Amino acid sequence: MTMHAQIQPAPQFGETPFTRKKRRNEMIAQGIFAVMVACIVIPLFLIVGYLIKEGVSLISWEFLTTNPTGGMRKGGIWSALLGTFWLVGTSLCISAPIGVLAAVYLNEYAKDNWFNRVVNLAVVNLAGVPSIVHALFGLGAFVLFAGMGRSIIAASLTLAIMTMPVIIASTKEALAAVPRQFREACWNVGATKWQTIWRIVLPNSVSGILTGVILQVSRTAGETAPIMFTGAVFYRKIEEGNLFAYGLGDQCMALSMHLFTVTTQVTNAPHALPFAIATVLLAFVLLVNLTAILFRSWLRNRKKW
Repeated sequence: MTMHAQIQPAPQFGETPFTRKKRRNEMIAQGIFAVMVACIVIPLFLIVGYLIKEGVSLISWEFLTTNPTGGMRKGGIWSALLGTFWLVGTSLCISAPIGVLAAVYLNEYAKDNWFNRVVNLAVVNLAGVPSIVHALFGLGAFVLFAGMGRSIIAASLTLAIMTMPVIIASTKEALAAVPRQFREACWNVGATKWQTIWRIVLPNSVSGILTGVILQVSRTAGETAPIMFTGAVFYRKIEEGNLFAYGLGDQCMALSMHLFTVTTQVTNAPHALPFAIATVLLAFVLLVNLTAILFRSWLRNRKKW
């Protein structure tokens, strides 16, 4: 073997110490982020798993479709489950249209002046107001001043005002994400501003709007203070199986309020009862959110840009 054959040519693009340091820092950063995700996800699964483990023994079709009995120690959660449906559905029907239209005005029509900047700042600040403050506002504005009394409509209006800033903010972001070229193309062929918004901008931002709706449903279903002051009661027996057993002017039970009552006010209740109620409430929120997420994914897949 000759001397020439033993000599290996040096690599032209070998890894330098600087490159190795960057790769090491990248791996450290990935590890830190993975630990942060684990710190969030693992406790979530532990909590959900514990709730299901402790409460699954009571959950049945009879538990879902019968009223509480025996001082709320026996029976099911039908009146509370139906009341939650009414509160969430009514508040959504109020907050979603108003919130979307308000966002359309702020993003598409409002001029950049001091007044509109104050309005945008107010919307952002309202999203962080504690729920107990909204509860007192609902009590004064709807129950007392408007004369609605403690009712589903008063509680739903309170919940709608509480969650509307989230819908406005998410809708604004979704509208702003639609490329301006879409608008200009419509204007160039003679479409009015409203026709452009209705036919092009809104359909292409529905997936983002649904994000705000998902957050609204999650927060509405779990709130206790606003409905406690404005429309929820500790106990009410209704006709089982009748989806229209409540009227907008009636007081109702709710899962969040029922869970609070069973946990703090009812003595000698079965150990699994509060866990079963919490599991059903969690399943209700997840079911609604999953439906909205699947619909949002379907809409995103239909996009051509």
